[in-house]
Amino acid sequence: MPILLFLLDTSASMNQRTYLGTTYLDVAKGAVEVFMKLRARDPASRGDRYMLVTFDDPPYGVKAGWKENHATFMCELKNLQASGLTTLGHALRTAFDLLNLNRLVSGIDNYGQGRNPFFLEPSVIITITDGNKLTHSSGVPDELHLPLNSPLAGSELTKEPFRWDQRLFALVLRLPGAATPDNEQLGSVPTDESAITQMCEVTGGRSYCVRTQRMLNQCLESLVQKVQSGVVINFEKTGPDPPPVGEDNSVDSSRPVSSFSPQPWHSCHKLIYVRPNPKTGVPVGHWPIPESFWPDQNSPTLPPRTAHPVVRFSCVDCEPMVIDKLPFDKYELEPSPLTQYILERKSPHMCWQVFVSSSGKQSDLGHPFGYLKASTTLTCVNLFVMPYNYPVLLPLLDDFFKVHKLKPNLKWRQAFEMYLKTMPPYYLLPLKKALRMMGAPNLIADTMDCGLSYSVISYLKKLSQQAKMESDRLIVSVGKKAPQETGIKVKNHSSSLSLAHRRDFKQLLQGITGEGPLRLADINFKEFAGFQIVLLNKDVKPQAYRNAYDIPRRNLLDQLTRMRSNLLRTSLKLIRGQDEDSLHSIPVAQMGNYQEYLKMMPSPLREIDPDQPKRLHTFGNPFKQDKKGMMIDEADEFVAGPQNKKRGNSSDSNSGATVKRRRSMSPLLRRPQTPSGNTNHVMETEAGNPSSPSLEEKVGTGAAVRGEDLGTMEERLVEDHLNEQPLEEKHNCDRLSPQSQLDGADAEPAVPEIIFIAPLDGNLAELRTRVIKEVRKPGRNYDAILRLLQQVKGPPNVQRYFIQHAIKEAMRFKKRVLIQQLENALAELEGKQTTPQLPNDHGR
Repeated sequence: MPILLFLLDTSASMNQRTYLGTTYLDVAKGAVEVFMKLRARDPASRGDRYMLVTFDDPPYGVKAGWKENHATFMCELKNLQASGLTTLGHALRTAFDLLNLNRLVSGIDNYGQGRNPFFLEPSVIITITDGNKLTHSSGVPDELHLPLNSPLAGSELTKEPFRWDQRLFALVLRLPGAATPDNEQLGSVPTDESAITQMCEVTGGRSYCVRTQRMLNQCLESLVQKVQSGVVINFEKTGPDPPPVGEDNSVDSSRPVSSFSPQPWHSCHKLIYVRPNPKTGVPVGHWPIPESFWPDQNSPTLPPRTAHPVVRFSCVDCEPMVIDKLPFDKYELEPSPLTQYILERKSPHMCWQVFVSSSGKQSDLGHPFGYLKASTTLTCVNLFVMPYNYPVLLPLLDDFFKVHKLKPNLKWRQAFEMYLKTMPPYYLLPLKKALRMMGAPNLIADTMDCGLSYSVISYLKKLSQQAKMESDRLIVSVGKKAPQETGIKVKNHSSSLSLAHRRDFKQLLQGITGEGPLRLADINFKEFAGFQIVLLNKDVKPQAYRNAYDIPRRNLLDQLTRMRSNLLRTSLKLIRGQDEDSLHSIPVAQMGNYQEYLKMMPSPLREIDPDQPKRLHTFGNPFKQDKKGMMIDEADEFVAGPQNKKRGNSSDSNSGATVKRRRSMSPLLRRPQTPSGNTNHVMETEAGNPSSPSLEEKVGTGAAVRGEDLGTMEERLVEDHLNEQPLEEKHNCDRLSPQSQLDGADAEPAVPEIIFIAPLDGNLAELRTRVIKEVRKPGRNYDAILRLLQQVKGPPNVQRYFIQHAIKEAMRFKKRVLIQQLENALAELEGKQTTPQLPNDHGR
């Protein structure tokens, strides 16, 4: 996940210098937005994290860090103001500390255990400044200095403030104030001559001197290409230069070798690309780059490392070595004079070994840990990272598997033990993992340790805990604004005492008030001891009716008219102490902040009918309801999500293409299964229940009954439809199978029947409320619900109404056990009914 940190110059000069009428700060904001649009074209940009840091004093310079989202980043970018000093050094230190915040917690740097290129957080810092003189509260420094004292725990383990996966780029704006003739030619943009250029080159980046709008666009496109996953390494030549290669790619030893004159390819400070795994999106590797020291178990501390490892390469041609099943890591080098020189030799079958000085136990140069080799197509140069001292290990492993067949003799074991003594201890873990992959998991004993002392391990754990606390503290402080000064204190430059300390203070006071003669010569009118000028606070809403200083000069006469009208009540408005226009005058950014308005509102009263679904706040739509908790007038559907209102015609021959309905939890609430091709469904219904009136007649009769509203009518339509089904059909467990559900998806819906009951009296209405409350309570003990249902007195229709009402409420909360118990109670009630006069008994 690449991290893109924008460091914007918010010094006062960015607001004073303009380009075609636009301030440099606005140009910088526009450049950030253009960069983000260009970067969004790359599919790999989905995981980008954007951060924003300014030149404000720490910790107020961090505007968007690890926890802020994209919306916060854009809001802070638009609200930036330029009014400070050009404190570039402190701002860079703040940016690096922000990036290094979680490295000790995650263990990505792996101090004392080798450098893993595949453990990285690729970061690009893009600084946009005007290249003006550096300014500080103590003066104007000539050079760029980063503060050495960092509040970040563990910063002393690395000599530089940055890491090898962090690069700094700078856009130095040198735009003219007026338009110039467009006679430039497209080409490489030169570097700037300001102090930040050297800092960029140290980190592996560069600066751009931007003089025109076209140059700025070209630089932004170049920066988008610089966002790569990789780490920076110093490649330095050791030993003599290689012999020149002839025209037939053979080594010409007769030509002299100039090893004393320095060449650009002798030392290169470039990136190696660490490609992520296409399947997981995370880089995968096996072997580290060795440390520049031998770990000592008796050492209480770790020596500090450089941010970029120094890898030395020998120009002696060697054959690349590799054996079956032994993993190795392959990294492509960024184009540089070194890669150009290797490719020009056209020797893809030869390699140059690489070393890290002082990595071995005795030798100064150390043993090789890999090699540089041109690709077979001569398009790039790759760094192959192998096990430490691989020329000794690979033949041993090849004999172990092919000659000894995993049963080595004593001579082989002694040679292998000698190799392990020359290998840094932190290579043991990756070597054991590689041997396990090759089929020899027990070749290395588990008793061997990593080589660090107990004090160093404890110190690293302590640093991790401190870094976690510092990370939490800094994350909380992100976005906080610096406290504004309440006023400007006026300094007293005179050496004389205040007037209050004079002996004749009373006489001077009487002269000022008019009680005595005024002696102007004795009064120092330029003395302001302890005087303070109040600053304008833009966050406080102006109160034009209470503070005369809040009234702009151009609005004095208009405000006087408003105040007179408000005081004398000449208008019909009843607002006192404020104007109606100012009452509704709020910033545009706060107009949609409805949640803050809700917090100031009193708590709403409870609903009169608790059975009604709760309404949401009516902001924007007064009829908006919470549909997640509602039931609809379909007996076989839940309303847990958006409903599909498109119905298929059941009589259509293509009824199989209709949308399948959601299966209910209860078999009782499903429609009866009938063949989709049966055209005698309605006739069968009339024959099965000749005394049942038609649906139109039922609705017409129900509409004439007083005291029954539409919601109750729909409710009873559903409830009567539930009880129309035969008992053996309700308890058919075969309907729960997915196949039976698909078969019955296109069945014709049965015609519901209305149940007519008298309005509930006070006791039954209260009993129904108690039943509903018990159903809504959490838990699995439903004895109280069944006891309440046993207290229902009245005809069987009333008892059935209570049970079905409870089943419907239990469906809302998906209480399957309760639904089954209520269905059993309903079945027992149906079995006790022996009178066939009821309209929904189907003639039983």
